[in-house]
This record gives sequence, structure tokens and C-alpha cells, in this order.
Amino acid sequence: MNEQQWLQELLKVNGEEVKLSDKQAKILEAAIEMFAEKGYAATSTSEIAKRAGVAEGTIFRHYKTKKDLLLAIVTPTVTKVVAPFLAKEFVKEVFGNQYKSYEDFVRALMKNRYEFVKKHLPLIRIFWQEIAFHPEIKEQFQMIFTENVYEKFKKIVEYFQSKGEIIDIPPDSIIRMTITTIAGFLYTRFLFLPEKEWDDEGEMERTVRFLMHGLTKK
Repeated sequence: MNEQQWLQELLKVNGEEVKLSDKQAKILEAAIEMFAEKGYAATSTSEIAKRAGVAEGTIFRHYKTKKDLLLAIVTPTVTKVVAPFLAKEFVKEVFGNQYKSYEDFVRALMKNRYEFVKKHLPLIRIFWQEIAFHPEIKEQFQMIFTENVYEKFKKIVEYFQSKGEIIDIPPDSIIRMTITTIAGFLYTRFLFLPEKEWDDEGEMERTVRFLMHGLTKK
């Protein structure tokens, strides 16, 4: 999905497009491209204006600061894309199924997150780059995770612990290890080394096996 398609999808509310001026749409489109390519801190409003084909002053007529421009992109990403996905599709597709093992659950979780990041990469790249530097973005994501995912995740962990399949340590630790292992693969695959020739299926399977069995030779 390219940035133009992203913008059209992003600016729909209840199926109807938000009315933007042509210049405002170009500014948002250029900002998505620039923030995804260079990061927020390394991108100037003059560069965004140049790519959008508008005067720099035009940006500040629509957005008071560069931070406001970032939040105009990221906030809808969280509230219209990430939140609904976590609350509905993600929970239904991953947490709504019965699994024979925790390994099967992890495999389904990784595959789901892989497809999600691959589909929404331009804005996910911005979101991933900036979440550590902007508390309001991190707080939004934490709230969404806590309200929609955490308790369901914890129940799955506790269920497989009760069956003796996974070790008896705090569920929060298992959740953390699972998330950071999967996130580490996705970050490396799509952001850190995207140009590498990846065997995605093989690497995901190796990641699942590492998470379940570690590096100890059996």
C-alpha cells in the first residue's frame, strides 16, 4: 500500500472521507513520505514543503508546529488503524481461537503481526521510530494494549502454564519475552535490514522455536 492509498484510508471516518484542501492533503502526503524515509527529527518543514509543492508558511497555516503535523499523522494511525485492529480484527483472529499449544499460539501471533506490519509499513515505520520520543504517542498505545489485549494474553499464558507446557514464572514476564522476541524480528526485517534477502517463513519458524526452546542444544 503506497502513501496515497494510506492517506485515503487514514482520512476516512465512518466510511466518509474527511474534507481537506488540496494543499493540506499534499502536506500530509509529503510528511508521511519524509518521516518514513528520514525520521521526524531529521526532517525539516522546508523539506516537507518542497516535496509537497507549497510554501513553508502554508504548513504553519494548517499546523502550528512540526510536532502538530506529526501528531496529525500518528494520532489517526493509532485511533483509526491500530486501535480498531487491536480491539476487533487482531483480538478475533489471534485471541479468539483455541490452540493446542502455546507454540501454536505464538506462531499465529507472529504471522498475524508480520502481515499487519507488511501491509501498513509506511505509517508503522513512523510510529515505530517516534513512539520512544513522544510520550503522548506511547501513552495512547499502552492504553489500547491494556484495554484490548493484555487480559486475553494473560489468560492464554496462564492456561498453558496450568497444563505444565510453559514454565511457572510471572505471566507478565512471558508476555514481555514473547512480544519483544516477535517485535525484534519485525523491526530487523522491515526497518533495520529490509534490503537483506530474507527467508521470511524460515526466519519466523526459527524465531518461534527460539522463543519456545532457547539456544540450548537438546
